[in-house]
Order: sequence, then C-alpha cells, then structure tokens
Amino acid sequence: KVILSKRYVNQAIEELENDFELIIAEDKNKSLLEVLKDNPDTSAVISFLSDNINKEFINAGKNLKIISNYAVGYNNIDVNYAKQKGIIVTNTPDVLTAATADLTMALILSVSRKIIESDKFVRQNKFKGWNALMFLGMELKGATIGIIGLGRIGTAVGIRAKAFGMNVIYYSRTRKPEIEKEYGFEYKTFVQLIKDSDIISLHLPYSEDVYHLFDKDVFDLMKKDAIFINVARGKIVDEDYLAKKLEKRELFGAGLDVYEFEPEVNEKLKSLDNVVLTPHTGSATFKTRYEMAKITINNIKNVLSGKEPITPV
Repeated sequence: KVILSKRYVNQAIEELENDFELIIAEDKNKSLLEVLKDNPDTSAVISFLSDNINKEFINAGKNLKIISNYAVGYNNIDVNYAKQKGIIVTNTPDVLTAATADLTMALILSVSRKIIESDKFVRQNKFKGWNALMFLGMELKGATIGIIGLGRIGTAVGIRAKAFGMNVIYYSRTRKPEIEKEYGFEYKTFVQLIKDSDIISLHLPYSEDVYHLFDKDVFDLMKKDAIFINVARGKIVDEDYLAKKLEKRELFGAGLDVYEFEPEVNEKLKSLDNVVLTPHTGSATFKTRYEMAKITINNIKNVLSGKEPITPV
C-alpha cells in the first residue's frame, strides 16, 4: 500500500496503480497524516514539500518503510527521527537542475528587462509608440552575477550566465577549483560577493544555519541597482526587509520563486512592480516533473523489494 500526497503526472500515477494499492490523499479530502492514520499498514508514502513529516506522522506509519519526497529539498521531513525508526528517506536530485536553472535565467531576464511591467503596459493599451526612455533595463552582457551556493543548480546557472556574457563569481562553503578552471568562475568571500554583484542568485539548501542569512546587514551591502533572485528557500531571506529595500528603490528589482511563509506571500512584495513572483515552479516542466515522479516510484520499488534506494537522503 502506497499513499501519494497529491496528484502528479498521470503517467506516473498509472505506473503506481499497476504495482501497488495506491491511495491519493488529495482525493480523500483529508490531510496526508489523516490518511496515514486511516491506513497504518501503509508501506510507503510519497510526500510533497508542503507536507510536514514530523514525529507524529512518522509514529503513525506503523509499517512505513520509505518516505519518498517529491523534491530535492527535504527540510519538511524529520530525517533524524525517521532514521531512528528505520525508515528510509529519499529525494529527487539531479533531474530538476536544468529546469530550475532555466527559471532562474527567466527571472533574471524578466526583472532586468521589466518584462512583466511592459506586458501590463501593452495590455492596458498604454503603448502609443516607441519612446527612447521607456522601460529602460539592465544590460546583462558585462554584468557580474554572484551565485550563492555552487551546487548542481548554481553551476548550471553560472554556465547559462556565461552564455549571456556575464562575469560569474560565487561563494560556496566548499571552494570548487575544478569548476573555476573549467568555466572561468571566480571565488569570492561572502561579503565581497555581496558588494561586487550586479545580480545575486541564491542556490543554497535550507537549514537553520542559513535562516535569514539575507537580512538587513546583507541587503544594505548590496549595490543600489542590484537584482536579487531566490529560487532556493524563502526562509533564507528576511522578506520584510527585502520589501522595504525594493519599495525605496534601493535595489533595482527581485525575482522570487519561493517565500518565507509559503504559500503565503508578503503583501508588500505583491504590491511592487519591480518584483517578479512565480509560485514555486522551478522544476515545472513536463519532462522534469515526470522524471521526478519516476525517481519517487523507483525508490519505493527498490526499498520494498529489499534493494538499496536510488537517491537516499
């Protein structure tokens, strides 16, 4: 018996139904926890980032062998407690790298060239002809992008930025000399990167250590015409202070795909025209979401047949 938190791509659901007794919590109009309590003999759960897989949840899974998280991040799961209970936790790394890096570039382009503002302008029939001063934006060629966290996605963003003629600097807990050599990226200290970057793109996994890493002190170090991009996790950023900086036009703009109190979005951010907001869609391509689903399924198949998981946390 497998419980799927919410519906995902139909092809993957059909594959689950072929091999398991599948229960989709969303279809029951109950929470994932409630459905698990109704089905204590469940062997596997496919959870989403929005699901709180805490001690209560783990204790309810009397027969639970695996929690297969439909995401790269797993800060929604009490991994240590699951381990104590002998429950394997898996995630879906690698396959969403390209899609998330593409969305990062889309946000950079949307903010730097004022795409959303321009679109609204045209739709409201305000376009009366070419104007030399209309919607002036930032040139990407020659701009410096600072990447915070040079993992798979951060590296992919850097490669794309290079193709746009940008200078790439980065800060990561572990320096990556082989990547520096291959792609021409330059390592900087955290503070130096903040000061030097025209665009800052955030690609860190979330932990309590980086809660509000981007706070008043950090935002105040940034260039007054810098762009801030976050496709990582909302809690890394003090959204209230970011909103103040944007409102005062002390930053050029921001592009955000994740939020501090997701799915709630800061009302001030929603009111500003120099912010582009997307609803946590970094991995939202047909190809990537199916590949993620396949990983959740294959992890379950492996574990329940006594094999090693493919992508264990």
